[in-house]
Parts: sequence; C-alpha cells; structure tokens
Amino acid sequence: MRLFDTRRRELVELELGPVVTMYTCGITPYLSAHLGHAATYATFDLLQRRLRDAGHETRCVRNVTDVDDDILRRARELGVHYLDLAAQEMARFDRDMAALGVLPAYAEPRATSAIPEILSLIGRALDAGVAYQSGGAIYFRVADAPEFGAISHLGRAEMLVLAKENGGHPEDPNKHDPLDFVLWQPSLADEPSWESRWGPGRPGWHIECSALALRELGETVDIHGGGRDLVFPHHECEAVQSLAVNGVRLARYWVHGGLVGLDGAKMSKSLGNLVFVSDLLAEASPATVRLALLAHHYRGDWEWTRGDLEGARRRFDLLAALNGDRSDAGVLEDVRAALDDDLDAPAAVAAIETAPAGTDLSPALGLLGVTL
Repeated sequence: MRLFDTRRRELVELELGPVVTMYTCGITPYLSAHLGHAATYATFDLLQRRLRDAGHETRCVRNVTDVDDDILRRARELGVHYLDLAAQEMARFDRDMAALGVLPAYAEPRATSAIPEILSLIGRALDAGVAYQSGGAIYFRVADAPEFGAISHLGRAEMLVLAKENGGHPEDPNKHDPLDFVLWQPSLADEPSWESRWGPGRPGWHIECSALALRELGETVDIHGGGRDLVFPHHECEAVQSLAVNGVRLARYWVHGGLVGLDGAKMSKSLGNLVFVSDLLAEASPATVRLALLAHHYRGDWEWTRGDLEGARRRFDLLAALNGDRSDAGVLEDVRAALDDDLDAPAAVAAIETAPAGTDLSPALGLLGVTL
C-alpha cells in the first residue's frame, strides 16, 4: 500500500508489522458531528478495513478533547457543565459514526482521563530543559526543537498567522517566542482545575494528544493523522514535544485528509457553515451518505452540495440493480488495488460500478464499508 506522507511530502510504500497502530485526532465535543468529521473518520475507517483485509491487526485510537478553550467557552454560553456537554455530544457522535459503518475505535480516551500522564510529560519536558515556566504557565520552547516545521513545511510568518487563528496566542507576553506553545495554564475562575507542582490549572491542547498516544499505543505509532487543518499547529507541536521528551519520533507516517467546504469556505464550527451528519441520516440511508463521501479522494478539498447526495442516491440504486449472487474475484481485486494506491476510493467505487450485472458485490462493497 502507498499513502501520501505529509512529512516526507510524497507517496511512500508503507512498511508495517502484523499489528498496525494508528492515532486519529478526535472531536472536541461541543457541537454535533458534521460532514468534515465524517469525511476524516471514513478515511481512516477505509484504511483500517484494507489493512485488516490484508491480514493486519489494527489498533486505532481516537481521542476525545473534553477540556480545552472551545468546549469551555461553549459550556459557559449554554450554562451547562462542560462534561455534561461532552457526554451529550459524544453520544450523538458515536451514534452517527456507527450509523455510517465506522469501525469502533480500539480506544476512545478522554483528555481528562490523562491528567497524571500529562503532568508527567510536562515534568519531563521541564527536566529536559525544553520547557519553561512563565506567568504561571508552562510553555514549550520551540527554539530547542530543530524539527519544528518538519511536518507542515511552513515558514515563520505563516506559522504565526495559523497560531493566532487556532488559539495559539502568539501575542502572549509571557512567551519567550511567539510560537512557543502552552503545556499547562492557570484556569479561570469558572474553569476546571487540577493540582500540579506548578500550581492549579489545566493542560494545553497539544500535550493532551501526546500523553494519550503514549499511554494507549507507546512512544511511536505507525500512522498518525486527521484533517489537514490539524497539521499546524496541533500535529507540529505534538510531534516536537513527544520527540523532545521520548527521544523518538511520535509517528512513522503522517496522513491527512482534505477539507470539506460549504458556501465557499471550509466547513467549521467557528464559521457555523455546517452540514450535520445526523441531519443527512434523517433524509438518506447510511450507505448513501457513505457513498457521497467515497466519491471524493481523501486528500482533495471539496465543497458539499445537494448534488453530492443526489449522485450518491443514483449510485446506490445502480449498485443495487447490479448486485446478484455470481462470484467475481476480479472486482474485489480491483477495489484492493485502488485502495492500495493512496486510498483511491473514487476509483474503487468505479471498479464496482463496472462489474457485470448479477455479480455479488457484497465483498467489494464491504471493503468500502457499504451495505446495500
């Protein structure tokens, strides 16, 4: 199998053992799962299905960011406890993903479950001299990370813009460098707080995933990924802090999906231009919604329109008409070949669509997570 590795910026042949470990950044559960989430998790579901089909055992961890600026702000707006909000939205997310046929995660740990591990990592970063305390917070010093930028390949000016857009607060006067990022911060009066030897507070966003990946899968995972919007700052910061503390790279391969847009802009909670999975499932079958996602290559950006759903309905009807009970191993092999070529789902679907009428399509469609 070949996949595009973000760090290397090229298609690479995967070299994997019998057990493949994967870490996919999960949602911050303060609003329902939208189509951008579905596209990301369908991609890694497709990858798992093909790897299992090829004889590997897969262990995919998908975290839950149940404490960060966004969920705390939303809970404050609604006047509810942040963990109650997280529980409500996670139940909806899990229901939506199960309906879409996404395989259950090997583990789905919450950030709040890993406070001891987070504190341990921060202590090790301080002991290693790559972190410092300032203004009551703990920061990672990017000047001590020669690989900072090796995943995103961005220049400093671009990093500063993205850091500001994604809650990195480059204007924070307590930082030695505007790109330094927070590991531990004092909590506001109405925010959750945990005791630490540096004072009460809560973790920064990036350290949560480093701690959870280490606890659940070990120092190095085979494949780490998510949507392309996580490359910087989240994955860049994760990678350098894990390398600085553990002495080995966090991931062997970095895999990122494209972004889904609506009305000319990336679909995002901050903009409010969202198409919710639950709404789509109320008007179309799960197989139809999944086929709509599979019509787009995972690495490409695309914009959702009503035409996506209508096209998927026509495709579902065509496949149902073609399906029969005559065995044809060639169709399955064509689907495997397409997925092995950088998860080319559109090519895989096209291979099934051209099968002779009466062919048993269930093995090939099952590899795509589609049930007629």
